[in-house]
Amino acid sequence: MEKIGYIEIRITGTKGNDDLARDNYDIREVREVLEQAESLIVPGDKKERLPISYQLEEGSVRHIFKTSMQYVIGFNAIVGQVSNGQSVDFLDLPTAKAFEAFQHIAIRKHYTFEIRTSIENSNIVKIDQGTKFFRTEAIWAEAEFYFYGKVTSIGGKEKSSIHLVTDDFGILNIHTNRDYLTTLENNILYRTYGIRAIGKQHVETGELDRSTLQFVELIDYQAKYDEDYLNTLRAKAQSNWLKDINADDWLREIRGGHDA
Repeated sequence: MEKIGYIEIRITGTKGNDDLARDNYDIREVREVLEQAESLIVPGDKKERLPISYQLEEGSVRHIFKTSMQYVIGFNAIVGQVSNGQSVDFLDLPTAKAFEAFQHIAIRKHYTFEIRTSIENSNIVKIDQGTKFFRTEAIWAEAEFYFYGKVTSIGGKEKSSIHLVTDDFGILNIHTNRDYLTTLENNILYRTYGIRAIGKQHVETGELDRSTLQFVELIDYQAKYDEDYLNTLRAKAQSNWLKDINADDWLREIRGGHDA
């Protein structure tokens, strides 16, 4: 049976003249924490993640996330590094953004966050008005990207975008000008295309900030066998670097003297 532990996010503060408590803690505030919790605990691929259960307890307000000890142990290490370095720059982007979200709440509402785990002598990180858990903007630079994949949806009620399913990055949501989408003459849904886009990239790790992707150009991508093109390449090779090579000697050298 899977061993279970928990991650605790305790919030203290006041609501007017009253101390913060479960009875005066608004449902929107609960949602603010829940929106960050999954990325905080599981920053990577979430398709096959282990279950995470939730309960809200007194004292002043305690968010309890019960999950596999595998996640709890890993998160305890992250908490220790964040606390010791007072920085989130080393974190995966989703986790860094979750800490930033709590920092914004702490500043806006004069709350104090204490994050710990159920591990004995758990590491603890404290977030309040005096801390500065924000990413260093200098390490994120604008870059240009080329993505190839299948278009699964276009448009959007408020923010228009193209959803592209790729092998390397999974599903990408690329913000696209609505006026451009209305001028498309061909139906691009469920077809394979290349998309040129700009966005933010970590200058040290190369990590892509998916939330910043902006559409630049649609590339008609047809991955088909072109025999005439390949024959042209062969002819060029034979008339240049292959003309002075003995094929048998070259093959024997590549094999290193071993039989195939």
